[in-house]
Amino acid sequence: MATLQCNVVSAKETIYSGDINMLVAAGIEGEIGILPGHIPFITLLKPGTLQITEPNGEIETVYVSGGILEVQPNIVTVLADTAIRAKDLDEAKIKEARRQAQELLQNQKANVDTTAALMALAESRAQLQTLQKIRNRA
Repeated sequence: MATLQCNVVSAKETIYSGDINMLVAAGIEGEIGILPGHIPFITLLKPGTLQITEPNGEIETVYVSGGILEVQPNIVTVLADTAIRAKDLDEAKIKEARRQAQELLQNQKANVDTTAALMALAESRAQLQTLQKIRNRA
């Protein structure tokens, strides 16, 4: 089966680099599936899960906080501010961040940054969904 090169890069490090059979990502207009031979394009990603299917059939799951997905003839690149392997996500920290964001939104005062609280809530929800996806596969 044909493969394509995939690179997932965060602001801090390269999270994944290698040949893949398929990439599924959370685009801003819905889920996107990339296979070898896909037409070139660029799109924005929303916070969510990348599912990377390797040639051996293994699936690598990565959380991204959003970013850009670029598809070229033989390579797909994901550039994200934050990218974390699903196995490295800390559920307790995620739930605490979610609780704090919900608390900020419920107790809004003039000095609360509503946009930041909503973003933190969206990111925590996406991280928890990423954890749920790897649990469902197990």
